[in-house]
Amino acid sequence: MRAGAPATHLERRIDTAAHRMLGDARAAGWRAGLIEFLVFGAKQAWACVFGFLMLALILAAKFLAPHGVGPVAHNDLVTIGAVLIQLGMVLFGLETLRELRVIILFHVVGTVMELFKTGIGAWLYPGPGVLHLGAVPLYSGFMYAAVGSYLVRVYRLFDLRFARYPWRWLTAVIAGAIYLNFFTHHWIVDLRWVLLVAVLAAFGPCVMHFRVFRRGFRMPLVAAFGLVAVFIWLGENLATFGGAWAYPDQLAGWHPVTPAKIVSWFLLMIISVVLVAWIYPPRKPELVASPAPVTGPTPSAGAA
Repeated sequence: MRAGAPATHLERRIDTAAHRMLGDARAAGWRAGLIEFLVFGAKQAWACVFGFLMLALILAAKFLAPHGVGPVAHNDLVTIGAVLIQLGMVLFGLETLRELRVIILFHVVGTVMELFKTGIGAWLYPGPGVLHLGAVPLYSGFMYAAVGSYLVRVYRLFDLRFARYPWRWLTAVIAGAIYLNFFTHHWIVDLRWVLLVAVLAAFGPCVMHFRVFRRGFRMPLVAAFGLVAVFIWLGENLATFGGAWAYPDQLAGWHPVTPAKIVSWFLLMIISVVLVAWIYPPRKPELVASPAPVTGPTPSAGAA
């Protein structure tokens, strides 16, 4: 983690211990490359901790308490577990109160969509429960929050910076249009492909700069969006397998979610990034100053 990158107290302690352990590691060669790869994987896993815990909770509830525990229904049990995970993230220094604001915003944006989508039968949440808002169990908002948690954490862990990031007002307009299309495409023409072109036009020139351990790397931002969308789709398959929700064609028996949903998750990434930019405005890559030219002989240490 770069100095000055926002971090929780626990992350600073881990970062100090990691640098102490890896301080003597070689800076070049295949061993250095292997260390960068392992650190990259460790940081990604750390950024995904909220999502990992939510999936573990959903799967554990499916196999250990499919009908709940005593008077507590299965869905309510998952909601209580999700609340405890969120409290633990803050109390144990895995998230800051500042980041909690954007995560709560993910809750609101996601729950509004959930209320609409379940109302028209796009998907449903089987099972009874008291901790519901309409037909939507309150744990649904935590699944959107898991995406927000990942994004705010990966931003600081990798010291993300962006070259040629589009105007923020333009990204807000595109994100707003994407969000509206999730509702309006049920009555008017689906504009997702038009919006996908708009995303590629706006974000296509943008390059994401990130630092793993000692080395900096670059990646087209749309490629990063695509990779995250694929992993969210994989997580969606695990969540539906765990009975967190079901699509109409899964009611007769679970089967993998169609890969076409990756496009929806890709577009949702734009909304997510705009929300995170409210907390962390995109920063440009640092300019590395060139060494000053030597204009004369360097005086010796003992020169007068």
